[in-house]
Amino acid sequence: MKNATNLNPVFLRLAEVTKQYGERRVVNSVSLEVAEGEILALLGPSGCGKTTTLRLVAGLESPDEGEIWIGDKCLAAAGRNLAPPHTRGIGFVFQDLALWPHLTVAEQLHFVLASAGVPKRKRAARIAETLEIVHASSFAHDYPSQLSGGEQQRAAVARALVAHPNLLLLDEPLSSLDSHLKVDLLSELAALQRLLAVTTIYITHDQAEAVTLAHRIALMRAGRIEQILTPDQLSGSGKPHCLI
Repeated sequence: MKNATNLNPVFLRLAEVTKQYGERRVVNSVSLEVAEGEILALLGPSGCGKTTTLRLVAGLESPDEGEIWIGDKCLAAAGRNLAPPHTRGIGFVFQDLALWPHLTVAEQLHFVLASAGVPKRKRAARIAETLEIVHASSFAHDYPSQLSGGEQQRAAVARALVAHPNLLLLDEPLSSLDSHLKVDLLSELAALQRLLAVTTIYITHDQAEAVTLAHRIALMRAGRIEQILTPDQLSGSGKPHCLI
């Protein structure tokens, strides 16, 4: 399979994926392809199904219908998950960052590597390398409560990247930051993705974030993907820059 945007092979594929809570279809027959090394933004208002879609990809929820594939491996089908979350090679940055308060930044990365089965002799070098990439070395031995908002965001990204995931999922990680810091960190995220070329899905309700960071932007509303556009197409569409 090829992606028409950049001709890279398709890495992630959702086929008619549906998730229902009671009578409400939170994710409604979503089909989506993400190319290897691509940043795809899921853009839409709060409650439209963006986060649930990400949780389905991560294996934190199971779809009621449809299939989810990474490469040639089917992760979910026939209403159940076929691969547990820890086997999917995914790094996840949650909206609230979800840093563990009792561990320093370095300890958080060490815990991830230990859980992933990385040999102990390799962990220190991997941690140092990852902290340097995300500009977090200076606060490696601080606890989350000692960090600024921007530092917490870098720590969360480092934790998501340290195990060398094949897919990075970012759920509005900048939503709590002021606009000036958000601009700086968006630039850093873009540079980081170019360096690592990790396939990425970035959730946001802010059009400016999506246009700045993504190769393509999927517009989501009421559980459905309405349209997929390039940043240039979306910028010229006249749509509002922030969806609430």
